[in-house]
Amino acid sequence: MIENEIFKALADPTRRTIFEKLAGGAMNASALRDGMEISQPAMSQHLAVLRGAGLVREERRGRFVNYEVDPDGLALIARWLTKYRAYWPARIDALKDLLKDMDQ
Repeated sequence: MIENEIFKALADPTRRTIFEKLAGGAMNASALRDGMEISQPAMSQHLAVLRGAGLVREERRGRFVNYEVDPDGLALIARWLTKYRAYWPARIDALKDLLKDMDQ
């Protein structure tokens, strides 16, 4: 299931930071490393995990590679969350009723 790969990829705080940086726009690996204490090989590994999960895509221009958020990966997350969106209002209403009964 691709959702498992997405959540596994985002479970790592470094990968979440990288993903959040890319949400602001396309960047190369060197720019992504700015402000982070991470080696180039480690950055490459994190980007590979994010690409494998479908969250990031790369665009090669000659020797240069830019990375950006892949909207298709975000769409998968949104669809997954949609399945549970209807669940919570009913649960919250049930909790409100329970708390009201407990107060009486």
